[in-house]
Amino acid sequence: MNKPTILITGCSSGIGYAAAYGLRARGWQVYAACRSELDCARLRDEGFDSPRIDYTDPDSIITALADVLEDTGGTLDAVFNNGAHATPGAVEDLPTEALREIFEANFFGWHTLTRAIIPIMRAQGHGRIVQCSSVLGFVAQPWRGAYNATKFALEGLTDTLRLEMRGTGVHPILIEPGPITSKIRANSIPHFERWIDWENSARAEQYETDLAVRLYGEKNGPDKFELPPEAVVKKLIHAVEAKKPRPRYYVTTPTRIAGVLRRLLSTRMLDRILSR
Repeated sequence: MNKPTILITGCSSGIGYAAAYGLRARGWQVYAACRSELDCARLRDEGFDSPRIDYTDPDSIITALADVLEDTGGTLDAVFNNGAHATPGAVEDLPTEALREIFEANFFGWHTLTRAIIPIMRAQGHGRIVQCSSVLGFVAQPWRGAYNATKFALEGLTDTLRLEMRGTGVHPILIEPGPITSKIRANSIPHFERWIDWENSARAEQYETDLAVRLYGEKNGPDKFELPPEAVVKKLIHAVEAKKPRPRYYVTTPTRIAGVLRRLLSTRMLDRILSR
């Protein structure tokens, strides 16, 4: 195959969907994975190779990767770990099982796929492992403890992997979006309803006046500073095509501001700003 090859996860909508189209338009052979077989079938109808990868199902990861490698002749130039969900709620109201569930989907499954790909890239002498992190991977926000925790963990693991892979030709890279148009808020509602007993929480009034309004309220246009998924794709293209990719890519104004504030302010001052 003459085309460069990339495996992208979480392609049913949002960032993954835009990335699949954006990389294909640039001549990449895109393997656009989704968690649901129904979404995979839809993407196949749109002309993509679409293996099923559910990060909570290790067998689906190994099977899908084997199918991709059989199709490429055993090589893969890049992987973009992308699929994730949120479980909103105060940390004190999060059952430990809820954390276990989100870590399976947002962290452990990513690690399973990454570990499986490293020997392929090491043998071929090159590769890009791109992780879709978040501004919430380096600054925290209230009500997002579960999601914050998975992204902080991802950042630490990827930073370590980058150090360990020096000199191999394999580049682990972080993309850190801020507010991006996607379905993550709507998709978080079932997880919130399953795990958070907010009516019996000491914070019940805060849930009703703050978090519930944000989750269930009608949106009047995009959030301030919100960008379309294509803004992430632009950074992804540089990450996988540049001769010297950056270790991390900020996306959106809030991410850049947060990066500056984290460096300049004391923890106490940053907490004061973020808690508002």
